[in-house]
Amino acid sequence: MRRSGEALQKVLFAVREVVAPGVSTMDLEKAAASKIAELHATPAFKGYHGYPACLCTSVNDQVIHGIPSAKKILSEGDVVSVDCGVVLDGFYSDSAVTIPVGKVSQGVRKLLDVTQQSLDAAIQEAQVGATLGDIGATVQEAVEANGFSVVRDFVGHGIGRSMHEDPQIPNYGTRGRGTKLRAGMVLAIEPMVNIGSGDVQVLPDGWTAVTVDGKWSAHFEHTVAITESGPVILTR
Repeated sequence: MRRSGEALQKVLFAVREVVAPGVSTMDLEKAAASKIAELHATPAFKGYHGYPACLCTSVNDQVIHGIPSAKKILSEGDVVSVDCGVVLDGFYSDSAVTIPVGKVSQGVRKLLDVTQQSLDAAIQEAQVGATLGDIGATVQEAVEANGFSVVRDFVGHGIGRSMHEDPQIPNYGTRGRGTKLRAGMVLAIEPMVNIGSGDVQVLPDGWTAVTVDGKWSAHFEHTVAITESGPVILTR
C-alpha cells in the first residue's frame, strides 16, 4: 500500500503542475491518466459504479465528485479539489488536495489552510486504541472553531484491497465513541469543509455534489496506516 500511495502522490504532483488560469479540468484528467499509465498503475475511480474519469475535479462550490470537462475552464482566484485513487499490485490508495488557481482571496486561503490543518490533526489521532469518534471530533473542532462547517453527507472510509471498505469515518463525532483503532487498519481520512452551511446536494449528473448555499468548499485526504508506533501517511 505504501507503493500505491507513492504512485498516487506522483500523479497528484503531475496534476498540480498543470493547474493554472485558462486550463480545463479535462486537461487535469489527461495529465493524471498519462502519469497513471507511466507508473503502470490502474485508475481506481474510472468505471467505479460507472464513474467516467480517473480524477474528480471539483471547482469552487463543488464539494466532491466533479466530473472533468473540456468546457470547465479554471479562472484566476478559483480553487479546484483534485481527488484521485490508484491501484498498484492489487492495493488501493486514495488522496485529495484543493489547489488554488493563481492568487485566491484571504478568506479562501483560510478555508484551505483550516481544512488541511484539520486533516493533519485528525491523522495525529489515528493511534492504536483511539476511536473513530476521536478522529471525527478532532476534524469538527478544528473546522467549527474557525467558523466553517463540515460536510456530513459524505465520509472517509477504510481502504485496502477495495476502494471503499469498513469502517466509515465521519468528519464529526464524539471522543471515545465508535470503532477502536487497531494496528494494521488503513483509513482514508478526508475532511470536506464548507465556508457556509454544511448542506450539499447532488446535481442531475448523478455525481457532482455542490453546496446548497453556493459558498465554496475544500477537500483534503490522505491514506493512513495505523501502526504500533503511530500513524503512517501512505500518500504523503
